[in-house]
Amino acid sequence: MLAETICSAASAAGLGIAAITAYRKRFLAATRIAAYSLVPVGLVMAGVVEWVAGIAFKPEVWAGFGLLGLSWLLFMTTRVVERRSGGTRKERRAARAAQREAVAPRASAPSPGAGLPAAARQQQPQPKGAKPQPKTAGADEDFSDIEAILKKHGI
Repeated sequence: MLAETICSAASAAGLGIAAITAYRKRFLAATRIAAYSLVPVGLVMAGVVEWVAGIAFKPEVWAGFGLLGLSWLLFMTTRVVERRSGGTRKERRAARAAQREAVAPRASAPSPGAGLPAAARQQQPQPKGAKPQPKTAGADEDFSDIEAILKKHGI
């Protein structure tokens, strides 16, 4: 009798903590706390606490097994949701931090005039009277960084 009372009190306290956690909009954690808090009362109702006395076919025993099944279902549901949402809070924070620190990828399309290698561009015939273009070190990549930024933002 004392063990049943203690298990019931622990379950009630756990469900209260789960309600407070859900109020703080931490639903996955609240569901897990609720699952943990249903285990003691489920074990009592299933007769595990008084296993020595034997398990009879009573409705409360089957209700206890039902609560254990519900607890297991809640655990599995939170695991599925957690995997779909991208892991734990720490993993999502780390992913966001890594995404902020990521360098813009190089442009997939070449910049205007970058289709030819530098040697081939120098060998192209210049129109008469045209001034030769000055050779700059970064002429090939002038617009590739800008293009990469624009593509990153979907422009």
